[in-house]
Parts: sequence; structure tokens; C-alpha cells
Amino acid sequence: MITFANRLQTVQEYYFSTKLKEVRQLASEGNPIINMGIGSPDLLPPKEVLEAIQKSLTESGAHKYQSYQGLPEFRNAVANFYKAKYNVSVNPDNEILPLMGSKEGIMHISLAFLNEGDQVLIPNPGYPTYSSVTNLIGAKPVFYDLTAANKWQPDFKQLESLDLSGVKLMWVNYPHMPTGADALKETYEQLIAFGKKHHIIIANDNPYSFILNNTPQSILQVEGAKDIALELNSLSKTFNMAGWRVGKLLGNPHFLNEVLKVKTQMDSGMFYGIQKGAIKALELGNDWFSEQNKIYKQRQKLIFELADILNCSYDSNASGMFVWAKLPNGKEAEAVVDDLLYNKHLFVAPGTIFGSQGEGYIRFSLCVPETEIKEAITRF
Repeated sequence: MITFANRLQTVQEYYFSTKLKEVRQLASEGNPIINMGIGSPDLLPPKEVLEAIQKSLTESGAHKYQSYQGLPEFRNAVANFYKAKYNVSVNPDNEILPLMGSKEGIMHISLAFLNEGDQVLIPNPGYPTYSSVTNLIGAKPVFYDLTAANKWQPDFKQLESLDLSGVKLMWVNYPHMPTGADALKETYEQLIAFGKKHHIIIANDNPYSFILNNTPQSILQVEGAKDIALELNSLSKTFNMAGWRVGKLLGNPHFLNEVLKVKTQMDSGMFYGIQKGAIKALELGNDWFSEQNKIYKQRQKLIFELADILNCSYDSNASGMFVWAKLPNGKEAEAVVDDLLYNKHLFVAPGTIFGSQGEGYIRFSLCVPETEIKEAITRF
């Protein structure tokens, strides 16, 4: 009898993978489903990016295996982008590692740093992949609560009260998904100090810093951050390139060299044309961000109207491409989500998929055309 790996008993199929089967089934039966659950940009990438990948297809060597470290021009573009947008200096030769999306990086970092039984600090609420990857490799999640009362920032007093002797890695994600909270400068400073004090790698997942946010930040802005911190970043949300799978990991060369040992066993380098398109994206001026944010701002305004109809409360100053909405007292997230899906044919994400601290919340995506948001409003 064929048996499967024990590690699979520690995880379930990703929520959106299973729920979207249900959503698709309802749609196939003729129901007019409006999907506000997924953060997959519906807008086009920049035209310069599309032109660059098209042009690249006939260039010499375009279809060969590529370097695991990426094209030098790509790493230079990332370095220039970080200097121009975050005022962070990184060495393109050894402090940047391309990734097939930052989700890949979560696995790579975990495999590079964690042994079976090591503990990992994971935000609650937070991106579910942090805990599922931790479980898959045999490490142990230790959840730290983020609360509205504390502006969704880590409670360092509570963290210091934990037994940290077995903790090796801490996941951080600002601007925060799902709440949209931006990192405070002092949060990044405290995180670096905390990591150094307890010899814990601080991994900041930073794909949302240009969406509805006028002050993009990087944890690498903190003096001495490279001693203990890594940062994941991505072109998926910023440039509407989610399906391209373009990410990067930044940090000190010693850390990146260890991650590279994992990466070289799992892929054969990023496709040449995708790198050429990514270079063009990274070279764009601020007009691109301004135009994108005009669209997201208008969508956000309409989502606020929808949240008001549902008697939800929300932070109107949040960043990112989601609206994190608190339900009226006593309402459970998954029950509300199913009610909206079956009675209004509107799919939103329940806060509970992001952790126990997400109970009582739902999450709307801004990756929906205005016409569909207005249609959703009329259904009430």
C-alpha cells in the first residue's frame, strides 16, 4: 500500500485552492459570482515591460538556462531601485538573490536556516504560508499576536516574556497583510535590536510598500539591519506581474550564500525574458505608482461603502491592496463569508484563515474593477 510523507499531515491544501473550487462551481451553475477574495492584480503590467519581454524573445541565449544569481543587469536594477525608493544601498554582486516570487523565498529561507524542532515566530494574523512551510520542514510555529489596539505592531514586552531559546527565525510582514498596517520606524528598530539580542533571523516580507502608501519603507533602512535581517520583495503587486513570478531576496552575502545552496537544487534560473521585463519595471518613474494608486484609491472608496453597508469598521489609512474590516460584535467570519457567497454571490476572505486573531474580521481585495464593486453594492 502506498503511503504519503508524514509531513503532509501537518498541512492542509491552501484555503484559496479549495474555496475557489466551490466558487467556480457556483459560477458554472450560472451564479454571477464577484470575487473579492484574492489579491491577484487584474490590471496590466506596464507597456514598457510587455515590450521588453517581447523584444527579448529573439535575443541570443534567451532560451537557455540562466544563472541562479540572475542577470547582472537585473541585480543592478534591483540595487538602483532600492537606492532610489528606500535609500538603501545593496551590493548587486552579492546582496541580491532573484527568486521565482517571494513565496519561493519563504521555503528557501526556511530550508536554509531551520532544523527539525527549531522554533519560528509567526505573526497572528499573518500570511498562512509562514506556518505551513514551517510545519512542512518539521520546525515549530510560535505565534505572536498582533492586535488593533497595538496598531498591528509586535508587542515586544510579550515577546520578551517567551522562552526564546529555541527560536531561530521570525517572520515579519509590513505593510502588513491582511490588516494593511504600515510598519513604524521604531518597530523596525526594535525588531533589529530584538533579533541581535536573541540571535534570531528577522525576515521581512515586503511586497506591498508602494500600494496606497506614500512612504515606502524597508527594514534594511535600519543601521546594522544586514547583520540579522533578510528582506523579501516582489514585482507581483507593485507592477501587476503576479503570474510572472519575479521576486528577490536581499541581505548579507553569508546568509544569501546559504539560501543559494537550497535554490540551486530547486530551479534552473529565471527565464531571460522575464528578467528583461522586470528590469524595465524597476526603472519606471514615480508616475507609474501614482497612476496605479489613483485606481486603487477609487476602488478602496467603493469597498468602504460596501463595508459600511455591512456595518463593518476599518482603518481608512491602511496601505496595501486589501480592506481589513471588523464585523459587528458577535458575528463569525466564516459564517458571514458563506452568507455573502450563497445569498449575494459575493466572495470575500474570512479573517480566520490568517490566524485566530482574524476571527471577527473579513478581508476585501482591491483587485476588482469598479463596475463589479458597484454591482456588489447594488445587491444590498
